[in-house]
Amino acid sequence: MILDINLPGKDGLSICKEIRPTFEQPILMLTARNEDFDQVLGLEFGADDYVIKPAEPRALLARIKALLRRTQTQKIEKITKLLFGRLKIDLSSRDVFYNNDKVILSSHEFELLQIIAGQAGTILSRDYLFKNLYNREYDGLDRTMDVRISQLRRKLGDNAEEPFRIKTVWGKGCLFVADAW
Repeated sequence: MILDINLPGKDGLSICKEIRPTFEQPILMLTARNEDFDQVLGLEFGADDYVIKPAEPRALLARIKALLRRTQTQKIEKITKLLFGRLKIDLSSRDVFYNNDKVILSSHEFELLQIIAGQAGTILSRDYLFKNLYNREYDGLDRTMDVRISQLRRKLGDNAEEPFRIKTVWGKGCLFVADAW
């Protein structure tokens, strides 16, 4: 969000202070007010950066990109747990709980679950899964992935005949259904 201090109605500093507790995206103050006091106040009220007008467009764009880069890095670092209804996946401890019962998974099963749950709602091809799980191309014959998916389904209480949590989309790949847990 880019805010100016001099806005009609409510000033940018008040808006920044008001939204900061719940707004997780970066806030950049872009204003003609160049007093040290205003800069300090803007940053103390929750702005991530303070730029004085007139600003060089390329420099402003670089600062915005830097803020977004930093925010994305922080979000990636924060994700240590995946929660889907009654399914809880702790990425740091490698523990999985379903209905509050611990599910014992092999390393490959956990890594497969991490990949598909981390991209819930996206159909992932067998080629993609092989490259990300085994670091090799799918040869068209290997059924290892099918066995791992079947094991995951069984351990996580999915229906083997008509799976609804970890679906096979024929001709496309595997789909982890986020709201089926």
